[in-house]
Amino acid sequence: MKIASLLAQFLYTNKQLYLPGIGSFIIDSSAIPDPENTKSGKNIPSEAIQFENNPSVKESAGLVQYISSETGKIKALAAADLDSHLSLMQQFLNIGKPFLLEGIGSLVKTKSGEFVFTPGETLSEKMQDYSSKESSVTPATEESLADYKSIFYKTGKKNINLRKPMLILFIVAGLALAVWGGYKVYKMTTGNNKSANNEKKNEDKESTLNDSVTNINTSPQDTSVSVIPSGTYKFILEIANSKRAFERFGKLKAYWWNVQMETKDSVSYKLFLLLPSTVADTSRILDSLSMLNGRRVYIEQ
Repeated sequence: MKIASLLAQFLYTNKQLYLPGIGSFIIDSSAIPDPENTKSGKNIPSEAIQFENNPSVKESAGLVQYISSETGKIKALAAADLDSHLSLMQQFLNIGKPFLLEGIGSLVKTKSGEFVFTPGETLSEKMQDYSSKESSVTPATEESLADYKSIFYKTGKKNINLRKPMLILFIVAGLALAVWGGYKVYKMTTGNNKSANNEKKNEDKESTLNDSVTNINTSPQDTSVSVIPSGTYKFILEIANSKRAFERFGKLKAYWWNVQMETKDSVSYKLFLLLPSTVADTSRILDSLSMLNGRRVYIEQ
């Protein structure tokens, strides 16, 4: 039996129903011609059910126990079902839509925040044979709840369908960022080289790089840079073992990085860039390289 029907049955039996955050439903016994039949909802005129706004009211005593005994669920699960139903009711009322309480009536929330109650049809004697009714006719409340839930949860299936395209998009974006990063380093390197050459055009001494730095050697040896020209800084990208260093070196080269590698003991390898720069520009270059490299870059002293 659905929670909505159980709330109506509880109201018929106890003549009152308190819903937290909503208010109180009370049956006026003086308006019932045959009080003996009220438990099934029989002979209860709609005007006999009265509503009182009282959001601070506490839950009816025995309501959870009643739901538990009628559904065969433990109290904890019965309480969870009730809370879920009340939460759904609050959500729907908060967006200004009427909410149907089967066998009781409907509620709607006004702009002033008060609830307006419209009595509806009672469950009548058909509640005595609820199981046969459920197999032959779909209850109106069940359809209503399905509509309510579709408003708040209808995006779930779309989210699942969007996962694969979003994953592919992230992968493509990552590859594009890596290529763009390599291009930026390449442009930074060539741009800084042109600037340095223009500044030193009238100088007598020309700066040279030591050709002892190797690209990739299957038997690495000491290939450290012995001479670093004036105005050029050695930016250390990473120090790693041979396997990691060679893999990283190859990837950075594929992304157009003008990376170099050296080792002194064939155990640890140093990946670095030689870039002409002024002292004032070193901080900016360090920040840019660290972002593109994915780890902190520093200048070798």
